[in-house]
Amino acid sequence: MINPIERITQKRIVQLFKEQLGYSYYGNWEDRPNNSNVEATYLRRFLQKQGYTNTLVEKAISEVTQLATSNAGNLYDRNQKMYNLLRYGVKARPELGEQFETIFPIDWKNWDNNEFGIAEEVTLNNKQHNRRPDIVLYINGIAFGVLELKRGTVDIAESVRQNISNQQEVFSQGFFTTIQMILAGNNTQGLRYGTIETPEKYYLAWKEDELDNEDYKLDKYLKKLCERSRVIDILYNGIIYDAGVKKLPRPHQYFGLKAAQDFVKRREGGIIWHTQGSGKSLMMVMLGKWILENIPNSRIVILTDRTELDDQIERVFNDVGETDIAKTKSGKELMHYLQASKPRLICSLIHKFGNKNETDFEAFIKELKDNPIQTQGEIFVFIDECHRTQSGKLNQAMKAILHTAVFIGYTGTPLLKVDKKTTMDVFGRYIHTYKFNEAVADGVVKDLMYEGRKIEQNLTSQSKVDQWFDAKTKGLNDFQRNELKKKWGTMQNVLSSKGRMEKIVADIVVDFSTKTRLASQNGNAILVAGSIYEAAKYYNLFLQTEFKGKCAIVTSYNPNASDISLEDTGATTDTDKEFIYKIYTKLLKNVSPKGNKSKTETYESDVKELFRKQPARMKLLIVVSKLLTGFDAPPCSYIYIDKKMQDHTLFQAICRVNRLDTDDKDYGYIIDYMELFGQVTDAIDVYTSELDSEGFSNDEVSIQLKDRLKVAADRLEVALETLEALCENVPLPKSDLDFIKYFCGNTEIPEDLKSREYKRMALYKTIVEYIRAYANMTTDFELAGYNNKQIKHFKDRLDFYLNVREVIRIASNETIDLKVYEADMRFLLDTYIRADESEVISPFEDISLLDLMETDMDEAIDALPDSVKGNKEAVAEVIENNVRSKIVEDHLLDPKYFDEMSVLLTELIESRKRAAISYQEYLIRMAELVRSVNRGQKDDIPKSINTKGKVALYHTLEDEALALACDYEVQYAKQEGFRDNLMKQRKVKNAIKRVIEDEDLVEQIYQIIEQHKEDY
Repeated sequence: MINPIERITQKRIVQLFKEQLGYSYYGNWEDRPNNSNVEATYLRRFLQKQGYTNTLVEKAISEVTQLATSNAGNLYDRNQKMYNLLRYGVKARPELGEQFETIFPIDWKNWDNNEFGIAEEVTLNNKQHNRRPDIVLYINGIAFGVLELKRGTVDIAESVRQNISNQQEVFSQGFFTTIQMILAGNNTQGLRYGTIETPEKYYLAWKEDELDNEDYKLDKYLKKLCERSRVIDILYNGIIYDAGVKKLPRPHQYFGLKAAQDFVKRREGGIIWHTQGSGKSLMMVMLGKWILENIPNSRIVILTDRTELDDQIERVFNDVGETDIAKTKSGKELMHYLQASKPRLICSLIHKFGNKNETDFEAFIKELKDNPIQTQGEIFVFIDECHRTQSGKLNQAMKAILHTAVFIGYTGTPLLKVDKKTTMDVFGRYIHTYKFNEAVADGVVKDLMYEGRKIEQNLTSQSKVDQWFDAKTKGLNDFQRNELKKKWGTMQNVLSSKGRMEKIVADIVVDFSTKTRLASQNGNAILVAGSIYEAAKYYNLFLQTEFKGKCAIVTSYNPNASDISLEDTGATTDTDKEFIYKIYTKLLKNVSPKGNKSKTETYESDVKELFRKQPARMKLLIVVSKLLTGFDAPPCSYIYIDKKMQDHTLFQAICRVNRLDTDDKDYGYIIDYMELFGQVTDAIDVYTSELDSEGFSNDEVSIQLKDRLKVAADRLEVALETLEALCENVPLPKSDLDFIKYFCGNTEIPEDLKSREYKRMALYKTIVEYIRAYANMTTDFELAGYNNKQIKHFKDRLDFYLNVREVIRIASNETIDLKVYEADMRFLLDTYIRADESEVISPFEDISLLDLMETDMDEAIDALPDSVKGNKEAVAEVIENNVRSKIVEDHLLDPKYFDEMSVLLTELIESRKRAAISYQEYLIRMAELVRSVNRGQKDDIPKSINTKGKVALYHTLEDEALALACDYEVQYAKQEGFRDNLMKQRKVKNAIKRVIEDEDLVEQIYQIIEQHKEDY
């Protein structure tokens, strides 16, 4: 019997489909016999209306129905065959001996020709069990969607699980042969969508017009997702069968596809920036399929700059059924393909555009431009990780060869300032963006947590080391000794480096015993070493630990005897090359090559597969540069960085840990041994300044790297507060019996237990959250600032609620066994010993990188020398001098704005000297001034003022239209090298005069234009 509250919601949704979405109402089919996923009456009516002969109509209905009711094969295969039948049509002969004709059960080109219908309470008859979806959606009588609704007080996950349960063979699996879209909703959480066999964690929320807050979110997104033309578009262009997994597009993929289609129709190139882990490869597939189907004579060339990316792209297209893809083996083969009419899909490395024997590259490029090769078809070029391939000689060759092509770049990272000119020249503007913080908010990837660790390196006796060094270099002259010191540094560094690596190894081993995600063996990690030698050294060290057999090394090295043929020095110790060679020879000893792969390739493929699918058997991968891009491994939870990195490389590396996995993966953790925090902030600073010129705000590109201790403490306190609030209404004295009555009712009455089930589920879930939060803090309570009394309180409450959970579980006879968490807790509490090998040095608490870039005053003061920071007057003068220097440095870029900043600074200094404000108030106001100086613009800048040059014009002219007009005229009139040529300068000034009459103001504007070299 349907719940009365759910009935009200269901009636409202039925009316929504009828009145607002234009679906026909077929009725309540609870008692209707023989409900089917293909209702022949409706399908026949549609096909007859389309003008097919009766013979063809009946043959089409027969073939669709036969497949829809078949039990042959698994659900995925049957569903894929059905989708292909619906999308590409049924092939049938009107009469024996006549030509085959194609009958389309759905009119994909004219969506309004189709009949969209809904039925409610559709009983699905089964010999053993009946299931009854709340609402089924039909196109021409073919069931394409199922919607399960729950009342607002029941978690939407229950609707999702109901849908998943219905797909089991014992229930109604056969009905889902035709189903494309599976929906779950309630009034409080809105709508989630998936498709057949979608796991619960991958049910997605649609996201569109977020400012619209009129309706229930359920109603809002049903109208967005189930609007008839939108449904046809998603089903036709957005469904992917990817190597055994059926996928619907995420919102950013769908809207990225729509935006790209508009660009392609105009034959305009551009950049698709979708953050790491958000499905760029599938975006490539969807757009590629659309182009091949909709642009006559079109061909697609997919370019990457690394072999593993080339392999990945080929695999993704093959997995979705695009098997007619040519992977070039040489530049000659690539040229051959380009000049032939087929294949339509080509995958290649960008260096295939080079000419290895060409000594005069400029002459080579000129020859290509003067005598272009005759490529066949209309070529669209997709370039993966385009920020790495958009400049340089290879790119010039590519542009010369494919001079008529449309270029579309894909990237997972924002474009750096240094990339701007060449990237925009090659690709044009952004087609669509989906940034890291959006992906985190949408639950597409995990947020990142940062922890800096420092390992002190001290020697007990420097003089002994120096004596040893002198003894070992006896017989060398001064030059030789100096050259040796240049190569190796001092012996102190050499020796401490070995000790440091041992400490990092010990650190990681301890983490795998103490960090919940790693200790549970659900998660694993990557260690980034600074060189292949260091990676081999790390690998050798891990072989002496419990990681033997559960760690691997993946680098670009492939052992060859010629590597060491000249390495014998007569010494008893190995050279670097000998050491690497011996390590690799040993690890590859028992590897048998598979297929066309070498031993090294086979080894790498096997360990990557284990790392992805069996984290308990492959806990750690040691890498240098391989696998830091394009390697998706959901279990990967920690990345340990012992290599200097910056910009794109650093951002891509840390995003190896942000993939979704099991529920116990809350974050991706970055453990930094190289003090790279400043590099990250520098990179984001560059990204931000670049994006400002593209019209994006700081907030849109913020990467939330949170300090682990602060966030972990907040999580613990919130978990306990939530738990206490959940149990607040348990009557005093809150004995076992009181808890049983509150959470179970009368345990002998099944209805009592059932009615309180949601309370118990909430209790269990919240206790697990508290266990995880407590486990995460076990080793760090004191570091986080808790005293012994507070620590004891958290421990006592944990014990109390663990007891409560056991009492409730046993009383209700529920077999939710969470002992794995309890065992882990005991392990952490009883066996962990604080390691002194490393010191946590995370410098900031719960603050985003962009906030940091706006300067934290306390941190700024704390960074001053001890001789200064104890003196308030000295502190103030240091700050003031720094701010004034920044104002003077940037004054020419935007004179009016920085004049105002200078005035504010002077007023603030005078207020301090007159003691008109307190020192604390002075610091607060100074921090705000620093933020304004760093931001470089006023708060109320119009959206159209989206470059630094336009901002300066707007500040000076105080008029949006004038600033935009001025920018437009200058962009049109300026010529290359105008800053060094009086005639060209005059053209720019004349362009300004067309907008502004005041001669003095014209000169001011010109000076601003001249300073903004990036924009003009």
